[in-house]
Amino acid sequence: MRVTIDGRLQRGDWSISFDMLRIESGVTAITGPNGAGKTSLLRLIAGLEAIDSGRVAYDDTTVDAPEKSIFVQCRERPIAMVFQDSRLFPAMRVIDNVAFPMRRRGVERREARERAHAILADVGMADASQSHPVDLSGGQHQRVAIARALATDARLLLLDEPLASIDEASKPAIRNLFSHSGFDSVIWVTHNESDADSAARVISLPNSPA
Repeated sequence: MRVTIDGRLQRGDWSISFDMLRIESGVTAITGPNGAGKTSLLRLIAGLEAIDSGRVAYDDTTVDAPEKSIFVQCRERPIAMVFQDSRLFPAMRVIDNVAFPMRRRGVERREARERAHAILADVGMADASQSHPVDLSGGQHQRVAIARALATDARLLLLDEPLASIDEASKPAIRNLFSHSGFDSVIWVTHNESDADSAARVISLPNSPA
């Protein structure tokens, strides 16, 4: 799925402009210094921010165009997102956090849990499936958040520094999961050169948006 952004995002004195930015299918890394707008770009694509002028489109479908009064809400977009904070449901066990997206789309509980357990094994968290988020370390939180995103049926996976709190030895296997996740597109904000090297393409945002 191709994402196209052509327009301007403004927040107070800070702004960033995109001149027909096209993010093609596959894995794309977004790099740049702090304050360049990497997270804002992800939030714009996700529908957590609205563009101030211009257009955001998925393939040929416009999802945000203020001049035409078009804005598709985040929950109605075919996306999954891993934030810098894990945002797990504290009252749910790990297995049910990961099963949640499947249960929402009608998958029977037992089947959803079986699939969730397999995904947890992929991120090295199968042994913690019955734990609650309060019992997990920061890196384990992120692993579960990644597993939950992988359990969706979304077409677009958005990643905001998802490996920052994960140990170095485990990162290569998870990078490989992103590259073979089955999503049409993966858009990955990172400061890590190894993360960027694993992407099919890299987009570098400038130092000082204007």
